[in-house]
Amino acid sequence: MLQTPYRDDKQAYSDLEQVRMQMAQKNFCFIPAEQVRSLLQQQQASALQDWSTFQNSWSDLALDTYMADQGSYRKRKHATLSAPAASRLWQKEAHQPHYQSLTYNNLNGGIARHYAPISDAVMQSHSMNNLLTLACDIFGQLMPEHAWHIEAHQFRIEANAEQAGLPTPEGVHRDGVNFVMMLMVQRANMVNGATTIYDLNKNRLDQFVLTNPLDMALVNDEQVFHGVTPIMQLDSDRLAARDVLVITFRRKTQSPTTAD
Repeated sequence: MLQTPYRDDKQAYSDLEQVRMQMAQKNFCFIPAEQVRSLLQQQQASALQDWSTFQNSWSDLALDTYMADQGSYRKRKHATLSAPAASRLWQKEAHQPHYQSLTYNNLNGGIARHYAPISDAVMQSHSMNNLLTLACDIFGQLMPEHAWHIEAHQFRIEANAEQAGLPTPEGVHRDGVNFVMMLMVQRANMVNGATTIYDLNKNRLDQFVLTNPLDMALVNDEQVFHGVTPIMQLDSDRLAARDVLVITFRRKTQSPTTAD
């Protein structure tokens, strides 16, 4: 991984503490793009210097062939990582299949799903490195006693005249982890895609749309459900796409059940 030393900056500490406090009090948090940009650049001034290249890497994803609904609207790549307790330092682990139990994903769960790995160039980019470091600094400090199993997922959801795109085809759900970071990378020629948060009784708590690149949602997956509404195509002559980075954190003491 790249080295991303934090600047000795009281403002950076204060901004991160506000995010952690909201997570501790509400179990979810929407962070608008400009605030995310600030948090990342407080880590490292060059945090987003390769952002355009990072965005473009979503054009190289592979079709998800494990869709039980036979949908061809989702593309993805995947990586497995880890981090020590209370540490900002993460490391990439050997590539392995993604697994989710049927308890958490009654559509596609119950089998090991083998996805193409996120490329080394993307994993070594400033953008990915700083996003993972930010996730470690938020989630790791919320539960500083635990080491972490981390998974990163590049998702592209597409829509056309024949089919809508389903960002969460399993419906309102939990992922079977402790924490989830969802980052908007880019949207093209689409409407909808609203993120909705529910309590454990599935009463709606909030709804918002990740609209701008770097808009971010964080959830405590043990305490809230989440879902995303289908996306629809605007101009029938152009691709409709929703590109998102999802990063999940699971305590290493738990059984291996993770994101979408």
